[in-house]
Amino acid sequence: MTPSAVVSAGFRSTSPAVVSADFPNTSEPARTDRDEQLATYRRLVLHELPGRAARERWVVHADHCLGRIVLDHAVGGCWYDVLGRSGPGRRGPAFERLDDDQLARAVALAERIADGGDAVLRPLNTQSLAWRGKSSRARR
Repeated sequence: MTPSAVVSAGFRSTSPAVVSADFPNTSEPARTDRDEQLATYRRLVLHELPGRAARERWVVHADHCLGRIVLDHAVGGCWYDVLGRSGPGRRGPAFERLDDDQLARAVALAERIADGGDAVLRPLNTQSLAWRGKSSRARR
């Protein structure tokens, strides 16, 4: 809304801050807490953590491995046993199929990994692999 339109609508302020506060942009849907958590998950697990893990030589560094670890711990076991693999009726990435509580746990864990690095990630990876019947191989 232009300043002149604001005046003609009975408002006197031409300040852009007032215009945007009085008349929010309704062309975009409001972001929900879930949207914010999904965005945080994507940012951390798909971008920030893999880059840092590669630079700092963590036990795993690929985004799909970090996702496996975070998803497994969010659901308390092998994620695809809980969420199912992609297929009919299951479209989109697994993290989008998490319920709100699982998503909150996943984001909190990704943030904990970001804070603690490889020292936090190693035991989580070991447990994730154990849920799959695999043993972890020390890379260092």
